[in-house]
Amino acid sequence: MVAVNWNGKSAFTSDVPSGNNFTMDTHPDYGGENLGPTPLEAFQAALAACTAIDVISILQKKKQVVTSYRVEVSGNRPPIGEFPRPFKNISVRHILTGENLDPIAVARAIELSDQKYCSVSATLCEAPPIESEWTIAPA
Repeated sequence: MVAVNWNGKSAFTSDVPSGNNFTMDTHPDYGGENLGPTPLEAFQAALAACTAIDVISILQKKKQVVTSYRVEVSGNRPPIGEFPRPFKNISVRHILTGENLDPIAVARAIELSDQKYCSVSATLCEAPPIESEWTIAPA
């Protein structure tokens, strides 16, 4: 289970099972103090990291020598002031550098991540229903 705890204003610190907690906030223009990534930035970073971990692992098993790897995630959302503002599409761009990288191996590693291994991508594709519940705890 992941939980977030309010730090005041718009900041929330995550409490994650790994113990690698982090703070999310919003931009100062929206009342935040910029103490960490926004939730949507963390969301995009989660997708990028999930696929990157898979791709690097697969390429290492294929004996591909990667010297630099960057994943860029971008997407289009409705204009500010229109709610909700979900991503209407998401683009994931893999930029690799290495010694004699095999384009077929790179393409296959990305395909395997997209279609089989990346749990973040798979969750987005499944679009699972989200249920909310609430409790008022005693002071």
